[in-house]
Amino acid sequence: MSEHPANPRDAASHADAIGGAQAAADDIEELGPPRGNRRNAVIRLVAVIVVVAGWEVFGRQIEPLFMSYPTAIGTAAVEMIRSGELPAALLDSLSTLLLAFFIASVIGIGLGLLIGRYRSVEAATDWLVNALYATPLVAIIPLVVLWLGLGFSAKLFIVVILAVFPVLINTSAGVRNVPQPLLDVGFAFDATERQLFIKFILPASLPYMMTGLRLGVGRAIIGMVVAEFFTAITGLGALIVKYGNQYDTASMFVPILTLMLLGVTLTALMRRIEASIAPWKDLQGD
Repeated sequence: MSEHPANPRDAASHADAIGGAQAAADDIEELGPPRGNRRNAVIRLVAVIVVVAGWEVFGRQIEPLFMSYPTAIGTAAVEMIRSGELPAALLDSLSTLLLAFFIASVIGIGLGLLIGRYRSVEAATDWLVNALYATPLVAIIPLVVLWLGLGFSAKLFIVVILAVFPVLINTSAGVRNVPQPLLDVGFAFDATERQLFIKFILPASLPYMMTGLRLGVGRAIIGMVVAEFFTAITGLGALIVKYGNQYDTASMFVPILTLMLLGVTLTALMRRIEASIAPWKDLQGD
């Protein structure tokens, strides 16, 4: 039996149907992925080029003692990389930053879960958390030096104490904002406290935790630089102090821009991790 239409009119209808389906498929292919990301990337690139070009032009017109410009900073960066000074300082700062941020994350998430879940723990600790968070922690650096000296321990403590509070506060807020109907489902199925934490509370509060971790990264970098200024004068902070005392503005900008790039990179990394382990957050935002 032939599969072709029996008369020319049916054949024309069949051809029109095929053409319409093909046109619809072409339209779907043309839609493709959203072009907003590409457009934003182009806008961001143009903005960076404009800012760097303007900095280059106006920076050359200012006394080098007070301001430098991108080409001079790039030349200084190349020299510092060739001498090994910049990589060694970056490695020293990163070793402290990553260890301290890990410790702050563990403490902040652990205490945040307890404070957010149990009212008795919150009542016992909220006054202390609020008092320490409201205190300018930079002011306690002389006390930290008296306790821990000027070495690695003091630097580690300062970074941890600055980074832990955003993680803790956001985690506890996430636990408190878990929808009660969601917990009621767990109670209805006779879930244990451990099952409630693992299957209900942790997934629901995960976006809050990741927000706290992103904020904690920025606080950790600030704490690292402050600690390197006032305690162990090492790492990128030491380079800023060294070239600032030498009035070498171009070289001083190299560790400053390195810190800026480090902060942007770590924040973007935390966003990627958040998107991979909590993809529903972006869907909810849309």
